[in-house]
Amino acid sequence: MLQLKFGLKRAATERPAFVMGIVNVTPDSFYPDSRGGVDRALRLIEEGADILDIGGESTRPGYTPVTAEEEISRIMPVIEAVRRESSIPISIDTNKFTVFRAAFAAGADIWNDVTALSGTQTAANSDGTAAAAAEPSIEAAEYIAKTGASVILMHTGPGSIEEVSNFLGQRVVFCVSNGVSSDKIIVDPGIGFGKTTEQNLALIKEPAALCGNRYPVLMALSRKRCIGDMTGRAAEDRLAGTLAADMISVQKGAKIIRVHDVSSAIDTLNVMKNLQ
Repeated sequence: MLQLKFGLKRAATERPAFVMGIVNVTPDSFYPDSRGGVDRALRLIEEGADILDIGGESTRPGYTPVTAEEEISRIMPVIEAVRRESSIPISIDTNKFTVFRAAFAAGADIWNDVTALSGTQTAANSDGTAAAAAEPSIEAAEYIAKTGASVILMHTGPGSIEEVSNFLGQRVVFCVSNGVSSDKIIVDPGIGFGKTTEQNLALIKEPAALCGNRYPVLMALSRKRCIGDMTGRAAEDRLAGTLAADMISVQKGAKIIRVHDVSSAIDTLNVMKNLQ
């Protein structure tokens, strides 16, 4: 049985990995079927998701930054509705500490941060224009430590397995040195975020090589361009390729898969469980 801590919750599954369902409360996420709100979140719970990952700002190439206030206004009704119905762990996909702090107060458990608490991200001014921002990463880490939340640290940009592992290891040290419990840390190699196809494939095949396999690895492969590179298919036709890549990554050590298609991922994991 696989067991992990998500915030103050202990979760367990008989399957080889946990399934994180994607809820994009955005108008511009790259895969339209991932967009939605309360209805999508509740449907993914019914399908058997172990975790929900709720985001109010797209991170696809060329995305339009939004203010923290706009992000909060998008995600808060979803968090509140889910909490009325379920105790499922909720992850918040944001690069803004202020957004996660508001979400945690409403019942979220995990901060999924593409900047790995590096304190550098692109925000938006009140008029919608992009503005460089440096939010207080030390304050953010101390908040995670104080509240007992979990954090997903992601690598962004090109990098070999060694480079990605070194960066994530540095961010782990930063978190732990600021009080975050090591059992609340998850690492994500950032498939599709500025990497070449070759780099993506190498990371998919070797998740256990990251940080000495000391922290659970999340793989977010669902319908991404690297799947298209391998199959020649558009995003709407990449389910079979996604499932194959996810299962390889789980066989190689990934503990969480972040997916658009929860029921299909669960079916595939159940087959893996019965054939191991």
